[in-house]
Amino acid sequence: MPDILRQLPILLPPILLALTVHEWAHAWTADRLGDPTAREQGRLTLNPLAHLDPIGTLVLIVTQRFGWARPVPVDPRNLAHPRRDMFWIAGAGPLSNLLQALAAGILMRLLGADRFLAAFSSWSQGFGVSGAGEIFMVMVFLAFFINIILAWFNLIPLPPLDGSKILLRFLNPQATATYLRVGRYGALILLVLLIVPGFRDLFWMILGPPVALTGYIFGGIALM
Repeated sequence: MPDILRQLPILLPPILLALTVHEWAHAWTADRLGDPTAREQGRLTLNPLAHLDPIGTLVLIVTQRFGWARPVPVDPRNLAHPRRDMFWIAGAGPLSNLLQALAAGILMRLLGADRFLAAFSSWSQGFGVSGAGEIFMVMVFLAFFINIILAWFNLIPLPPLDGSKILLRFLNPQATATYLRVGRYGALILLVLLIVPGFRDLFWMILGPPVALTGYIFGGIALM
């Protein structure tokens, strides 16, 4: 924990930006598609305080891999095409993370990805950073890494993650009913995958390849 507290001033801004833009993207898309619920509840904003879940943010700070913010409220009754529109609303969050990662990756490529990786490695191993330039490189690398992880984590098709709502767009009514029954245990299944050692290894075996490939395509670095 002391290391995390020491690293917090550098770690927190990329985390806040990733989570805030993710939730803002949900709210903006819902509003554009006809549901003003998020806007009326003050969620159509880039103010991090409107979106943060204290526990989810703490988990992301500690793990530097996964976490969550407060879900954006959506009322499907306001949508002209609920199934189709929920697909776009759900997909907006992970897409926003991928776009942030792409922006960070382009910057890393332009300035030399190896320099960013070296600065991050030094910082993560407790050697610290010297000067504003290295602090900037660590923060950009963290934004790159965290946004890619969040994008793929949220695309897992288990409730309450965005991937579950994306998947529903393609299921027939019978399959939807079955999926929703199983989905009641989605949070428990995720907890097992993230905590139980054997299942955790399987989880990262599945999530690792798309994360690594995205990192390589966006920034020239194979993550994980």
